[in-house]
Amino acid sequence: MYRSKSNRNDAGSKINLTPMLDVVFIMLIFFIVTATFVKEVGLDVNRPEGDPPPVTADKTSIVVRVTSRDRIFIAQREVDVRAVRANIERLHAEYPEAPVVIQPHPESRTDTTVRIMDHAKQAGVRDIKLGEVP
Repeated sequence: MYRSKSNRNDAGSKINLTPMLDVVFIMLIFFIVTATFVKEVGLDVNRPEGDPPPVTADKTSIVVRVTSRDRIFIAQREVDVRAVRANIERLHAEYPEAPVVIQPHPESRTDTTVRIMDHAKQAGVRDIKLGEVP
């Protein structure tokens, strides 16, 4: 008579899952240990102790104002962010000793202020200050 394979003794055909679970747990531990966690990029600001005197722009300063909607004004004229460097270079040529005073609005974006600082450095200005909006 014909015997099929399903009639075999079921006691000898069990699969031991313990080694597979060990491998899965080892892989899990490996991926947890080697995972890189995303760090948020930000600016570390070290504020001095006490209240420093506010920076005020005098007549020889190059004043750059940033509004709450990130509009940039230089010498009471609205300027596109791409034209900031050219305007600062022109004013720096007229007043070589004048510092650049950036007056960002508290609701303006920080990247706008940083871009203005970068443009001022590229224009050759080394004296850059942050002031308060009057």
